[in-house]
Amino acid sequence: MKGLKTEECLGYSLFVDELKNIPFNSKLEINTVNQYSYCIAEEDKEFQKALAHADILLPDGIGMVWATRFLKGKKIKKIAGADLHDFLLHKLNETNGSCFYLGASEDTLTKIEKRLKSEFPNISVASYSPPYKSSFDQHDSEMMVNAVNAFRPDVLFVGMTAPKQEKWSHAHKENLNTSLICSIGAVFDFYAGTVRRPSKIWINLGFEWLGRLLNEPKRMWKRYIYYGIVFLYYLIKEKIKGKPSIKR
Repeated sequence: MKGLKTEECLGYSLFVDELKNIPFNSKLEINTVNQYSYCIAEEDKEFQKALAHADILLPDGIGMVWATRFLKGKKIKKIAGADLHDFLLHKLNETNGSCFYLGASEDTLTKIEKRLKSEFPNISVASYSPPYKSSFDQHDSEMMVNAVNAFRPDVLFVGMTAPKQEKWSHAHKENLNTSLICSIGAVFDFYAGTVRRPSKIWINLGFEWLGRLLNEPKRMWKRYIYYGIVFLYYLIKEKIKGKPSIKR
């Protein structure tokens, strides 16, 4: 997006600016990319398009930080979806704003709303739990859009796991009455407390991925071990090939 600092890496334009510089007076689609989503997008062109056409793409993963250093010799910082979520909640609380959570189960959403009302009492909040499906039909999407638009939030948080959340948000961006559309996946579970996020020690050392792997080895091994190897293959391939083209 014009006016914001970005760094090109692996064909994507990564946001390397300060979160406080994100403009809130226009509709923006904000996505995140990490080593896992990069690998999935290489095989899913619809997902790749959603990432590439996001107004803001956060480098949410130490893999993207390492990739930028390895391929470009540039040092950038990781900006997680949880960082964006925390920043926006503080901003909305200061401005008596509103947010909407789209995704997850009713139980998870109830826990999110309860915590948010306690920690950020000035924020108006609502939510909607879509059906648990691999993809949504037209009726499902209409119900989701109508639920958001009836509330007209300043910020829409979408948590339906990648790549479903990014593809859905990109497809329905123009029909949603909100300013910021943020696909933040696992942050719903982190904030609700249904999944424990690794401690700040792990995060600050750049090993949040290892903390998550140790917490949930059966669910996370493929994401971090298998796709870690696949991601390394892509890095070496790009290094040999040279300057990659932008995925537009």
